[in-house]
Amino acid sequence: MTTRARSEITRSQILDAARDCFVEQGYDATGVAEICQRAGVSKGAFYHHFPTKQALFLELFNLWIAGISAQVQNIQSIGATAPETLETLSLLIGRVLKDASGQVQMFLEFWTQAARDPAIWQATIAPYHTYQRLFADLIERGIVEGSLRPVDPMVAGQAVVSLGVGLLLQATLDPQGADWDKVTRQSVQILLDGLKSKEEQE
Repeated sequence: MTTRARSEITRSQILDAARDCFVEQGYDATGVAEICQRAGVSKGAFYHHFPTKQALFLELFNLWIAGISAQVQNIQSIGATAPETLETLSLLIGRVLKDASGQVQMFLEFWTQAARDPAIWQATIAPYHTYQRLFADLIERGIVEGSLRPVDPMVAGQAVVSLGVGLLLQATLDPQGADWDKVTRQSVQILLDGLKSKEEQE
């Protein structure tokens, strides 16, 4: 095994161990020593990959966002109409909600630490701005193609993101409270019905 491969394995072990520790005990209660012990690595190995516990925490968040972004890009590349793309994206939201149901404490930790730490807040809020712009561009495209009625694209984009975040929070806090995949599809359809042009509705 190459040195690079061993390094990647060590890094993955640290990330997995940290995720487990943060879920079980929370960010504040988890120390670097505990993460190292669970991962079976030295502190030197930890600091070789991550300068601080905060950097490790942010990497876990960035990996989650990167996975979502990759799926969004795949959906956008299909070349469907704006309403069709929004409907397909609702399926993605459903998958995200299912992932969240298995990582309740981790998602709550992201939000909790964002409220306390400016650096984590900046990193956490950035994807929301990205997705607001993405949906705004998509809605603007729908207006131009005539499939969506004229609205303020940025406000509509913020509404879509707010819907997604609200559903994520509900599914995280009450994973068994509803069929969140079904609720997501129906919620997006309600929003779409309000955005579609008269021609598209007929």
